[in-house]
Amino acid sequence: MIDRRTLLKSAAALGLLGPARVLVAADAGPQAESADDLPPLVGELSVYLGRGEGGLYDDIVTAIRKRNPELELNIRRAPSAALANTLIAEAKAGVRRADLFWSIDASSLGAVAAEGVSQPIPDSIQRQIKPDFRYKEWAAISGRLRTLPYNPTRLNADRIPDDVMAFADTDLKIGWAPAYGAFQSFITAMRLLEGEQRTKQWLLGVKKQAKSFAGELGVVMAVARGEVDLGFANHYYTLRLKQGKPDANVKLALTNDDAGSLVNSSGVLLLDNKPLARNFLRYLLSQEVQSYLAREAYEIPMAPGVALPEGLPNAIHPPSLDLTQLSDLKPTLDLLRETRVL
Repeated sequence: MIDRRTLLKSAAALGLLGPARVLVAADAGPQAESADDLPPLVGELSVYLGRGEGGLYDDIVTAIRKRNPELELNIRRAPSAALANTLIAEAKAGVRRADLFWSIDASSLGAVAAEGVSQPIPDSIQRQIKPDFRYKEWAAISGRLRTLPYNPTRLNADRIPDDVMAFADTDLKIGWAPAYGAFQSFITAMRLLEGEQRTKQWLLGVKKQAKSFAGELGVVMAVARGEVDLGFANHYYTLRLKQGKPDANVKLALTNDDAGSLVNSSGVLLLDNKPLARNFLRYLLSQEVQSYLAREAYEIPMAPGVALPEGLPNAIHPPSLDLTQLSDLKPTLDLLRETRVL
C-alpha cells in the first residue's frame, strides 16, 4: 500500500508540489490589473466556455463585449468535460476551432493540455496569479474550496474531525453527491494523496452512514434541514444559501492539508498564441472580473490583492497538489463503482 508520506515524497522529487499553501482574507503586495489599464480587444476570438455558475460567466462575457465593441467574440457553450472531449477529438483530427478553453475545473484543462495543443502561459500573465496557483500550461481564474457544511443544532464544531480520513470511523450522518463532478475531483485528490487502498476503505466506511444527493446544493440544503449532520460540498453552495436565507442552520468547517480542503480551480487554456487571446485572458484576471466572481459567485479569486468571498474562514490550508493531475479520473470512477458508491 502506498501511504501519503511516501506518495508526497515521490511527488516532491518530480517537482509536482509547491510550498504549503495558505489562503488568507487579504493579500499583501501586488494588486490585480484594472480593466481600465488593459488594451482594447479588437478582432475575432473563439472561446469554448464550460457551463457553470448559473449564468455569471455569461455576465462577464457580456461586460467584456460591452467594453470592447470591436471584439467579435464567438462563444461555444457546453459542459467542461464535453468541451474537453471535443478539443481532444479536434486535435487528433488536426483541426483547431477554439482560441481559448475556459473550463470550470482543472481536470478538463489537464486532459486537454496533455494533448500538447495549448500554448504556455506567458510570465507576464503568470505574475497576475497567486504564486501557489501558477501552472505552465493553463491560467487559474477562480477557486472552489472543499468544505464540511454542518448543522450546528445537530453537531458541535468540536466533534468535527480536521482530518478527512477520520470520517470513515465516525457515527455522523453524512450527505454526499458521488455523481457530481466536484465530488469526483475530491476523490481523485484523495487517491493521489492517500493512495488507492486507503481511499477505497474510506469510501466503504463513509458509505455506511452516508445519504446520496444529486448535487452539492442538495447536500447543503439537507444539512440545513437537519436530514444529515454534515456533508461534503464546495464552499459556495453554503455561502449562497446563507445569502438568501441568513438564518439557515448551516455553518462551514474545514479539514487541514488534505483532500477535504482541496482548492480546485476554473481556468483558461490558450490554444492560440495571438495577442488577442492573451489579452482576453488578462481581462479575466482583472480586478473587476475577479472581484465580481468573489462577490457574486462566491468563488476564490486567483489574482492577488482581491478579497476573498464573505463568509469564508480567515485561513485555509489546502494540500499541495498539482491540480492538472485531477484529469486522471478513470481510476476514480472505477473505484466508486467497485465500492458501489456509484
